[in-house]
Amino acid sequence: MLYEHVDTAVIDGESLPWVPLTPYTEDVLVKYFKLDPIRGEWIVLMKAPLNVSLPTHQHTGTVLVYTIEGKWKYKEHDWVAGPGSVVFETASSTHTFEVVAEGASGYVVTLVQVTGDLLFLDDKGNIVAQENWKTGLQRYLTHCKEHGIKPKDLTAFN
Repeated sequence: MLYEHVDTAVIDGESLPWVPLTPYTEDVLVKYFKLDPIRGEWIVLMKAPLNVSLPTHQHTGTVLVYTIEGKWKYKEHDWVAGPGSVVFETASSTHTFEVVAEGASGYVVTLVQVTGDLLFLDDKGNIVAQENWKTGLQRYLTHCKEHGIKPKDLTAFN
C-alpha cells in the first residue's frame, strides 16, 4: 500500500473492550487502540485503581503518557502526574508505576504511546517478563475469544 492510499481514520474507543493486564494483575485494564508491527508501537488507554502498582519495568524505546484523570507517579521520582500532564520517558528508563489518587471514575486513566518493549524486572534487576505490541495483540485476541467479542484488526493502518 502506498502512503497516498492510507486514509485518515478514526478508532471508536467505545467499540473496544477493556482487557485485564494479566498475568500481572486483574486490576489494571487496558484498551488497545493500535498495535503496530512495523514500528513496534502500541497505543492504549490504561486505567488503574487506587493503591495499585505494577512491577518495576524498563523501556527499550520511548514512552509518552497523557494523564486524563487521577494522579500517579513513579516510586523513583518526586513528581506526580495529574490530569492534563504529559510524561515523556526516554529509552532505557527504569521505574515503578503507582497510583496515588483516583479520578472521578475511581481510576487513574492515561493514554499511553509505547515504542518498543516493556521489560518487567525482579528485585535484582533481572528481566522476568516482556511486553510489546505482539504480547498485547495476543492478550487482546485471547480476551475477545473468551468473551465472544469479534476482534478488530488493530495492526491495520486504517
